[in-house]
Amino acid sequence: MRTSHLLALILSTVATAASAQAVRTERNMSLELANQIATATVAACSANGYAVTATVVDRAGSVRAVQRADNAGPHTLAASQEKAFTSASAKNTTLAMMEGAQKNPTAANLVYIPGFLLVGGGVPVKVGNEVIGAVGVGGAPGGHLDEQCAMTALDKVKDSLK
Repeated sequence: MRTSHLLALILSTVATAASAQAVRTERNMSLELANQIATATVAACSANGYAVTATVVDRAGSVRAVQRADNAGPHTLAASQEKAFTSASAKNTTLAMMEGAQKNPTAANLVYIPGFLLVGGGVPVKVGNEVIGAVGVGGAPGGHLDEQCAMTALDKVKDSLK
């Protein structure tokens, strides 16, 4: 085989591999799953006597579902959405981010990112290690309690997250 033919074959193979990586396949959550998570989150908090709002966002931080319990304060809508957005965006719990920002002055600047809320209650929704969205909860008497409700809900739908 001539060198020019071999080089053309190699370049063709490299170009094919590069173009195959140009289009990605990503997992995302369905509306049905988002509604299940929101409903289970509000139910978990209600069982503990907390009137909350749960917002579920997809991997891009766009709202997929919202459930607001009777008697949940009006501020819980915005808080739950911002917690969910923050968690999906950073692929971390907002409680962990808040604690990190309290210990690290550089991380404290995260509060200046529009839409970020570094208060406990935002939890990523994962399939394996891939974040496909997040749930944000607002209204319990403490972010750690908001987070517990979200974790309880995610445990209820874990079979759908495979």
